[in-house]
Parts: sequence; C-alpha cells; structure tokens
Amino acid sequence: MLAELFAVMAPVLAGAGLGFLWIRLGHPYPVDFVTRLVFNIGTPSLVLASLAGADIDADTFGRTMLATALVIITMGLATFAVAKLLRRDWRVLLSPMMYPNTGNMGLPVVLYAFGSAGFAYGITVMVTVSLFQFTLGSVLNSQGNPLKTLVKTPTVYAILISMVLLLTNTSLPPWLGNTVGLMSGFTVPLMLITLGVSLASIQVKSLRSGLGFSLVRIPLAAVAAWFIAGWVGLPPLAQGILVLQMCMPVAVFNYLFAQRARREPAYVASLVFCSTLLALIYLPILLALLMPSLGGE
Repeated sequence: MLAELFAVMAPVLAGAGLGFLWIRLGHPYPVDFVTRLVFNIGTPSLVLASLAGADIDADTFGRTMLATALVIITMGLATFAVAKLLRRDWRVLLSPMMYPNTGNMGLPVVLYAFGSAGFAYGITVMVTVSLFQFTLGSVLNSQGNPLKTLVKTPTVYAILISMVLLLTNTSLPPWLGNTVGLMSGFTVPLMLITLGVSLASIQVKSLRSGLGFSLVRIPLAAVAAWFIAGWVGLPPLAQGILVLQMCMPVAVFNYLFAQRARREPAYVASLVFCSTLLALIYLPILLALLMPSLGGE
C-alpha cells in the first residue's frame, strides 16, 4: 500500500517541486501564457480525449455533474457558519470554500490513483467546478459578463461535444482523436509545474489561519461529497473520486480572484499555501482509505 501511495504522490510532488525550484532559482516562468495555453487548448483537448473514449454513460456523466454542483452549493452555504467560527468576512471565504484545486492537483492524483477509468470522473468534477468559477465566480468578483466569459471558454464546447458523443454512443474520427490526444499530453505536467510556480510566488503571512481553515473545510467537503454522491446514486468509483476531488486544497485561482476583488488577498494566499502543504499529509491517508475499496491502480 505504501508503494502504491508513493507511486501516486511522487509525480505530483515532482511536478510541483520542479515549478517551485524553477522560481526559487531565479528563472522566469510565463504564468499568464501557460495558464492561457492550458485552459484554452490543453484542457478542452483533455476533456475530449478523456470523455470521448471513456467508459461512462451519459446518465452517470450528468449525475456526476449534478452531484458536484450540489456539493459546491452546499459548501457555499456552509461558508456562513465557517465565517462565524473563524471570525472572517464570508465574502472572503466563499471562493476558497467552494472551489478546490480539482485541476492542477486533483487531476494528476486521480489519474495516477485510479487510471483512465477514474480519470473520466475526475475530469467531470473538474469541468463542473470550472463552470461555476467562470460564471458564479465572475459575478461575485465583478469580472464582467459571466455569459460572455462562458461563450469564450473553449472547455464549454469540449463538454458539449463530449456529451453529444456520449448520448449518441459515437467516437471521434481517428485524425481528431489522435490530435486531441497529442494536445492533451502537455496539460497535466504543465498544471503541476504551474502549481509549484504559483506556490513559490505567493507570500504567506499567517500559517496558523491557513491551517485552521483547512482543518474545518476538509471534513466538511468529505462528508458533503460522500452523502450527496450516495443520494444522487453515483457508482462507488464516482463517489470516491468526488470525495477526493472536493477535498483537494484551495485552488490558486481563488488568490487571483481575491487580488482582483481586493478581498484580503494575503489571507487567501495563506489558505492556498497551507491547504496545499497539508494535502501532502491528508491525501495519502484519504487515498489509503479509498483505493482498496475502489480498485485503484
């Protein structure tokens, strides 16, 4: 079991560690360019490549999206109680509560723990979280028209195409399947390296508050995901991956949102940094509980 856990966590640590060291050694890294590349080309290709040939029916795909949306909404409602407990403005905590790092960190962990069978569910959770960020997140952080943002998001079209393929039980033409497969190959490594770069670039002022938030959020997310997945009727593998994805650390994008909205970005930076460090402790434990029962690789 220890060898299996190390095999899952090693690529994540190596990728993020590479990005962290790259910045610490003083080398430049075009974060904006890489982020645009990953979100506009890599992620849509990854969605198409993973979902088009995945062993997942349209009904399960839809229920996984529904369950993810319900967990996000539940975490949003729980923000008011957590804000009272931590004596913080609920508007500052809302995004960190709702949007875990299901992309940069979640997808690699799911891929190496559960292989291609589980990766389709991991992608489904990630795109649902991203859709909420691009719409509701844009509204709450005053970043323009959310509908316009959604229309300009290539991942949305990749999801729609994938849903059509799932509903009609058809596959991508070989030339297109090979193309998106090739383009998707750089996405996960760049996600991990960019995560490390972001962590190295964030200035943390309060480790204690970041750890306190994580210790409250993680159990809430795990319980909410487990019960909602059971209530919606997800298969065991999808249920376990939903729990794993929603327990991921706070996404770096929440720090960027806080900076733009001027809502205590230094505090949100501590939430991102501390929750990511804490994930190195609790994720192996969570994987040790989930992998044997769900048939992880």
